[in-house]
Amino acid sequence: MKDGEIAQKELREVYEEMRTPVKQGMIMREEGAVIDSPNIFRKSDGTFAMTYVRFVESAENPGYETWIAESADLLHWKTVGKLLPRKESGWDALQAGGSICLVDSTWEGDHSVHAHKGKYWMSYLGGCLSGYEPDPLRIGMAYGETIAPGSFTRLPEPILSNEDEDARPFEMTTLYKSNVVYDREEALGYPYVMYYNAKAGRFHIEKIGMAVSRDMVHWKRYGKEAVLSNGIEDRWNIAGDPQVVKYQNLWVMHYFVAMDGTAYDTFACSEDMVHWTKWEGEPLVKPSEGYDRKFAHKPWVLKHDGVVYHFYCAVGDLGRGIALATSREISKGDERDGR
Repeated sequence: MKDGEIAQKELREVYEEMRTPVKQGMIMREEGAVIDSPNIFRKSDGTFAMTYVRFVESAENPGYETWIAESADLLHWKTVGKLLPRKESGWDALQAGGSICLVDSTWEGDHSVHAHKGKYWMSYLGGCLSGYEPDPLRIGMAYGETIAPGSFTRLPEPILSNEDEDARPFEMTTLYKSNVVYDREEALGYPYVMYYNAKAGRFHIEKIGMAVSRDMVHWKRYGKEAVLSNGIEDRWNIAGDPQVVKYQNLWVMHYFVAMDGTAYDTFACSEDMVHWTKWEGEPLVKPSEGYDRKFAHKPWVLKHDGVVYHFYCAVGDLGRGIALATSREISKGDERDGR
């Protein structure tokens, strides 16, 4: 095997642990709106929260905003409000698609959010042009004393941009969703490690890269190239929306692959956070139902009370919303509207 390559036996073990063959259906959707990019964490009272991005094409100057919903059982969700709204001016006036940082990354952990200097942090893709993901997008950072509507303050400038002097070839057009992990052991010499997808080039291929930080404000790119891609350079494809967790001695990156008219969720593994071996077998989630017949992608995966929950963006006959797959059948109780 190559240096840093993970044995297929270990990858198979991860697959068997994290596979979610039971689809529960669409759990968050809204007529007239796009709902996307779920991030799940647990609050101090034991209930769960989901941040997600929302886009309404019919709005004046439409763009991503970040919203939050709550749940007691990970199945039924109620919208609480808006965390990052659009604003009147600035580099990020019309796009603010956020991701909560420093969620406990330990597999079967408590899913809580780690605070840095008494603040909670949210990275986000931002931009000043209206529409659905218009280029260029950059990565910004916001912080707040609580994770609640009205609590977040944004840093004035992006923390990573396609125009930075050290921007790498794969990220010269747009930077997308980021996942910031707290590494207590500082294996790379930094406590905070960010994974994000970005695009560039003739075919707008998206790949996943890394950055590191000591203070959540100043970020340094790690490595000269992307750490994960589909290895295809002659046509459009995506390796995107990473979510990194620690399973036993391995780091596991959940991410989605898009190409040839479809999209699905898969994973890769690493011992050092830098060199990743991709699982080439059956996807963890793929299109199979009417509501996700086009795309089943953009993962957030966790294990709670012995059940694996795989939240993902589903695109199909119900529009674009958030669906859920689980490792086994679970009781849904009374069906309730999630919004």
